[in-house]
Amino acid sequence: MLSDFGIVLLALIFAALALMLVFGISWLLRPKKPTVEKLTTYESGEDPIGNANIRFNIRFYVVALIFILFDVELVFLFPWATVFGNKDFIEQTNRQWGWFTLVEMVIFIAVLALGLAYVWAKGHLEWVKPEVKGPKFKSKIPMSMYENVNKKYEEK
Repeated sequence: MLSDFGIVLLALIFAALALMLVFGISWLLRPKKPTVEKLTTYESGEDPIGNANIRFNIRFYVVALIFILFDVELVFLFPWATVFGNKDFIEQTNRQWGWFTLVEMVIFIAVLALGLAYVWAKGHLEWVKPEVKGPKFKSKIPMSMYENVNKKYEEK
């Protein structure tokens, strides 16, 4: 008879084999027709402009971190919602459980609201698109030649 760890190991092996099987089948069945459009760079639905080796605006990271922070904190609302109306807890605490959990969640949401107000007041939620700066290198090749090459590949 297998121990608990053996069962977990078998489950992991089965999951890995199932994953490899599904990926293998999808690799065999998928269409393999690369086109110029499919091979172009895709970045958030916008055509890439300028050099890719530029510094990103720090607000991108700040907004992402704020989103993750509030998203993770909102996960705490789900367990609270399941325990809030528990009849056993309400009866055992002489009907004080409901008020306690309600006050607790009001405080929690108030702290979240204060954090959101602080971030909003500091202006961290405002998005400013950075100005794209072209290269400062002066090429001997005229710009019209570059435009001709771009037009050539746009037609395909």
